Amino acid sequence: MERIVGTISRGLRAPIIKSGDCVEQIVTDTLLKASSQENFQIKDRDIIAVTESVVARAQGNYASTDVIAKDIYNKFGDDTIGVIFPILSRNRFAVCLRGIAKGAASRKVILMLSYPSDEVGNHLIDIDLLDEKGVNPWTDVLSEKQFRELFGYQKHTFTGVDYVDYYKSLVEESGSECEVIFSNNPRTILDYTKSVLACDIHSRNRTKRILKENGAHKVYSLDDILTSSIDGSGYNEIYGLLGSNKATEDSVKLFPRDCQRLVESIQRMIKDRTGKTVEVMVYGDGAFKDPVGKIWELADPVVSPGYTSGLEGTPNEVKLKYLADNNFADLHGEDLKRAIACFIQNKNNNLVGHLESQGTTPRKLTDLIGSLCDLTSGSGDKGTPIIYIQGYFDNFSQNE
Repeated sequence: MERIVGTISRGLRAPIIKSGDCVEQIVTDTLLKASSQENFQIKDRDIIAVTESVVARAQGNYASTDVIAKDIYNKFGDDTIGVIFPILSRNRFAVCLRGIAKGAASRKVILMLSYPSDEVGNHLIDIDLLDEKGVNPWTDVLSEKQFRELFGYQKHTFTGVDYVDYYKSLVEESGSECEVIFSNNPRTILDYTKSVLACDIHSRNRTKRILKENGAHKVYSLDDILTSSIDGSGYNEIYGLLGSNKATEDSVKLFPRDCQRLVESIQRMIKDRTGKTVEVMVYGDGAFKDPVGKIWELADPVVSPGYTSGLEGTPNEVKLKYLADNNFADLHGEDLKRAIACFIQNKNNNLVGHLESQGTTPRKLTDLIGSLCDLTSGSGDKGTPIIYIQGYFDNFSQNE
């Protein structure tokens, strides 16, 4: 029988996972129960993925604003702190900022925001306003007063929040003075202070390098904060505060630790129970961009902090449309299908040229699969923190 269905992504409902729960057991039991209930077979090279949030929750990987403050003070002492390039997010950064400000209590925080948008595409202002006002965001440094005179009070498209006022109020509520400036050049902050916390995610290493090369005395980024436990708190030795999410008004859930051990343990447990070798990954934010809000989803430092070896690398694919329009333009129907299937079967024998491979963007498998998982599970009340994917590595030539 001709195969009609290709890749399938299923969201699996699981128990509400709490601190101390065994994620390996829950993932395995949930998969086996779903397989029985929905009558699908578990196969080699299927993929099971679990969201980072439940892994961190099971680990009890939380930190309060008080311990964030303690680490900030340990690193910066009584210095005026430059907090630069934070993303605009109540979930991702607001609680972190509250802790940072507590660590600078009774002193001054210089909050430097990039504009017209943050690193992941949250806009402070519409980009067309820059042209209208004759402002060059790559060279012009604006004070808060200048920003207001030019652009007024701008609310975020989706949240309705004026992040300039919101972030400034968080700092001041913690007892610190706050001065807000706007610049896209890391060097700008050095005119105000030589002690800087770089809060950008994917460009943080460049930012720190530029600051150090230009005379900064103390330079840290979010992945340098809470890399070890303070007073029994959670921590992440690799990513620190990067990848954290709001848990309460005064605490965050950190990115999970020890994910490689976890995925390999899940793989072994499923192999023991089913005889099949499935690939396993932990996933966070997907890597995709919203064309309306212009937001790039990836606010985590990586899409996947842990995955089994079968998910290494990039896809080895060809573009069917190029084959159909060029190599086999004279064929139709079943003849065309057979020709393309035969070509794909031999694609590893140096038969794929430039034309057939162009357009297949070389993204990492974990970024692609993690994005699929994030879109499948959503971020709301679906209750499916485990995603099971079948047929991802299949191609047009396979009919079984």
